[in-house]
Amino acid sequence: MQVKCNVLDRQFEMYRQEYEEAALRVLRSGWYVLGKEVAQFEQEFAAYTGRKYCVGLNSGLDALIMSVRALGIGAGDEVIVQANTYIATVIGITENGATPVFIEPDEYFNMDAQRIEAAISDRTKAILVTHLYGQASNMGEITAIADRRGIPVIEDCAQSHGACFGGKMTGAFGISGCFSFYPTKNLGAFGDAGAVVTDDEAFADTIRMMRNYGSRVRYYNEIEGLNSRLDELQAALLRVKLTHLDALNAERRALAERYDSGISSTKIMKPQVRKGADSIYHQYVIRCRERDALLRYLAENDIQTQIHYPVPPHLAQCYRHLGGKAGDYPITEQYADEVLSLPIYTGMTAEEQAYVIEKINAF
Repeated sequence: MQVKCNVLDRQFEMYRQEYEEAALRVLRSGWYVLGKEVAQFEQEFAAYTGRKYCVGLNSGLDALIMSVRALGIGAGDEVIVQANTYIATVIGITENGATPVFIEPDEYFNMDAQRIEAAISDRTKAILVTHLYGQASNMGEITAIADRRGIPVIEDCAQSHGACFGGKMTGAFGISGCFSFYPTKNLGAFGDAGAVVTDDEAFADTIRMMRNYGSRVRYYNEIEGLNSRLDELQAALLRVKLTHLDALNAERRALAERYDSGISSTKIMKPQVRKGADSIYHQYVIRCRERDALLRYLAENDIQTQIHYPVPPHLAQCYRHLGGKAGDYPITEQYADEVLSLPIYTGMTAEEQAYVIEKINAF
C-alpha cells in the first residue's frame, strides 16, 4: 500500500459541485480582482474568527510582512519570535529591516512564554507568535506579558485555522492575525492566498491601502504599498471551503485520535496538547530519536512523511549574517533532528491509517 503525506484532490471531490459552481460564477462575472467575492469572504472570515475586519491578501507571507510594516517596525527594531518556526515567520520581520530575537519553544512546539521576559529589550517592538502545527499557543500568558509591557502581538495563524485557546480563536488575540490559505492548509485555496484579521479599524485601513499600491482611490497613492490582492476566484473557492471548515477540522482531530490510540512504539513521542488549548492538526508531528532511520524505513514501505522543519531559521544559510550558530537554541535544534510529520489529510481512509500505524509500531 502507498500512503502519501498529503492528498488534496479527495477534499475537492467531496465538494466538487460547490467548487465548480463558485468558479464558474466568478468566470462569468467579468470581475476578477477586488470584487464582491473578496468583500463577502472578508466579512465571512472576520465573523468566523471573531474579529471586526479581514483584509484579503496574496499570501500569508505578505500578511506577516505587511503587519510588521503597518506597526512602523523597521531597522534597529527587534521582534521576538520562536526559534523553531517556519522561515516565513522570520522573513516577515527581516523584510522590514528589523531583527528577529529568537526564543526556544515549549514541549508543545510553540513559543515558551516563560522565556519572553528575558528576551525583551528597549528595542522590542512586537511579539510574533506562531501557532505551529495547528495547536493554539499559550495566549493567556503571552498576552498578559505583552499587555503589561505595552508590546503589540502579531499572530502567525498560517497553520491554525479554527484552533482556539480558552475558547477564543487564534487570530483574535493580537492586533493582527496573519493567515495563509496555501492549498495544503486546513482552509486552503487552489493557489496562493492569505489574509489579515484585526479589530483595529485604522490598522485594517492601512493593510487595505498597502495591498493595493498604497491607495484607497485608484491612482491616488497615500503610502508606499505593494501589490498583494486576494483574487476573486480564490475568494469564491475559499467561501465554499469555509462553510465546511469545522467538519474538515473535526475529521483531522479524529485522525489524530486514532494515531494517539494506535501508536504504541516506545520509540515514538506523540504530540501533546496544552490544557486550555486545542489543535486542528494541520500536521501530526511525532518525535523519534532515530528519526532519519524511521523516515527511511517508512519510505521503504511506501509511506511518505515530511520534516517540519529540518533547518531552524537561526541556522539557515540566508540568515548567516545574524551570527547564529549550532548550540544557540538546543531545544529547537533537538526538535529539528527528531520531528516527523505523519500522513494526515481529508479523506484518509481507515485502511491507510492502520497501515501507517502498523509499520510505525513494527519499527
